[in-house]
Amino acid sequence: MGLLQEWRDYAYSLDDRTPQGKQFWLNYFGVEQGIYKQLLSNPDEVVTGTVKELAEKYDTTIQLMTGFLDGIDESLKTPNNIEEMDENTEVSLDFDKELLYKNMVGCEAEWLYTLEEWDNLLSEERRKELYKEQKSSRTVVKPPKVGRNDPCPCGSGRKYKQCCGKN
Repeated sequence: MGLLQEWRDYAYSLDDRTPQGKQFWLNYFGVEQGIYKQLLSNPDEVVTGTVKELAEKYDTTIQLMTGFLDGIDESLKTPNNIEEMDENTEVSLDFDKELLYKNMVGCEAEWLYTLEEWDNLLSEERRKELYKEQKSSRTVVKPPKVGRNDPCPCGSGRKYKQCCGKN
């Protein structure tokens, strides 16, 4: 079994309402926040290495590093092959700033998209635009309901109740 599957099997089996689950996720979110602070502080440096090397660099376990890689993968310029990675797999953390910000908003990870390190990367105005863009992309807009006396949307020219609205 690969690292990613082990991570998902373990992490998602924990109930965050139990003391053990709550402690695990608080620890993970703290590690995640620490790694992002370092990455965002030096965004022009493309961090690469094996999973094991990155875990050591960011002073965490291979398991938590795997979770981090799972979370950031959709925000990378070139996604890693995380499905089949092991601790010796070479990975890159070359992220797209705007996509990363939007994905953090999409995951409702306020502890990440409000990091002060973003101040040097994206203007406050741009962050607001990206926030609004991400939030509105998930908003479902229903088309207006056709009234029974309105023209039928099929284009027949008849009233809806006399055309497609018949029961």
